[in-house]
Amino acid sequence: MQTSEPQPVPFPQSCTAFVGPTRLASGALAEVAVATRLAGPEAAPLVFDDATGRVIDLDLRGSDAAIRQRYAAPVEPEQRRGPGRPKLGVTAREVTLLPRHWDWLGKQPGGASVALRKLVEAAQRSHADRDRARAAQESAYRFMSAMAGNQPGFEEAIRALFARDRARFHSEMASWPADLSAYAARLAADCFETK
Repeated sequence: MQTSEPQPVPFPQSCTAFVGPTRLASGALAEVAVATRLAGPEAAPLVFDDATGRVIDLDLRGSDAAIRQRYAAPVEPEQRRGPGRPKLGVTAREVTLLPRHWDWLGKQPGGASVALRKLVEAAQRSHADRDRARAAQESAYRFMSAMAGNQPGFEEAIRALFARDRARFHSEMASWPADLSAYAARLAADCFETK
């Protein structure tokens, strides 16, 4: 079995900080981190990744400049091209298949790797809407569980989220603080777009 080095978790493209039910800041991680530090530890702010709804733990030590530098978006180094095949970002991993699967893959034009890539790409295209909807449900669920568990209608809102019932979802959140319901609706939006 092959092992690989753990990959660093990429910084989120954008995030949102809350102090209680109130949105404190939204935008690039570096700027939200500074706003979070300025709110102070007694405010107990929580910062959420806008793409996943996950809580982000921040290191808020140092000056504003130090925090901005720590959480600045990484700059991709320019890659030099040399002779031979261009680097495609291929990662070797193990795949376990039955012998009849390997036989079929071996008979495909381009071999097993080309056939597997084509199968994966076709599946990604055909399930893109479903995958996007599921990711939106999971993101909204994470946020709502962390921030709205004590809100009236929480359980019904979660049920509506997973039933993909937009009207009931919004109805159950109607009495929630505006920032909470607006952010939950933003995270969940893609799950209601397709059925």
